[in-house]
Amino acid sequence: MNSPSRKYLHACALALAAAGALAGGFALPAVPAQAQITVFDPSNYSQNLLTAARTLEQINNQIQSLQNQAAMLLNQAKNLKTVGFPELEGLNDTLQQVDRLMGEAQDIGFRVSGLEEQFAELFPHALTGTPGRSEQVSAARGRLDAAMNAYRQTMRVQAQVAQNVAADSALLGALAARSQGAEGALQAAQTANQLLALSTKQQFQIQDLMAAQYRAQATEAARRAQAEIDGRIATQKFLGSGSAYPAP
Repeated sequence: MNSPSRKYLHACALALAAAGALAGGFALPAVPAQAQITVFDPSNYSQNLLTAARTLEQINNQIQSLQNQAAMLLNQAKNLKTVGFPELEGLNDTLQQVDRLMGEAQDIGFRVSGLEEQFAELFPHALTGTPGRSEQVSAARGRLDAAMNAYRQTMRVQAQVAQNVAADSALLGALAARSQGAEGALQAAQTANQLLALSTKQQFQIQDLMAAQYRAQATEAARRAQAEIDGRIATQKFLGSGSAYPAP
């Protein structure tokens, strides 16, 4: 066999050997997964941990914000909560009782209309004409009765006011407790207004009482002044011209 043929056969043998080796390499079994080595990346782990912490902080902030909003809504509800005032009708009733007593004034009332006529009829200052003894006594008796009625009416008003004050003391304690237990601004303001209403009612009573007292004192002063006028006129009539004997 010549040299070129020998070279050709040698090349084919090398090619077959390389192909066999390559095929044997592909036929080797794969390495099991359990035998693989896990690689730990510290920078990636710390980055993930930082992200989780920031997410948790955002969630906590949202929860705190929701809690603050809920507390704000509760405070607004408390500030808008109202408080009742069932005692208002009782206050009006007591004022009406005093007004009725003031309206029962006899002889000289508390109204401007007709006051001058009533006073002039009861206290005419100078007697007109020549009234008899019985008429003078009757007029004086009427003025004395007017003065007594005025004092009697004043005492009735005083008794009613004293009775109302006794009832107001319990109401004042209830309003004070209601003020201290107010849950919001509206309840506190309403309770303050209720205390002002009670104070105003008491001031009205004092004004009525003072009016009745001054009326009784004025009536008595007028009665005494009228009695002095009547006595002066009676003395002048008794003395006449002042001369016991007529001039010759």
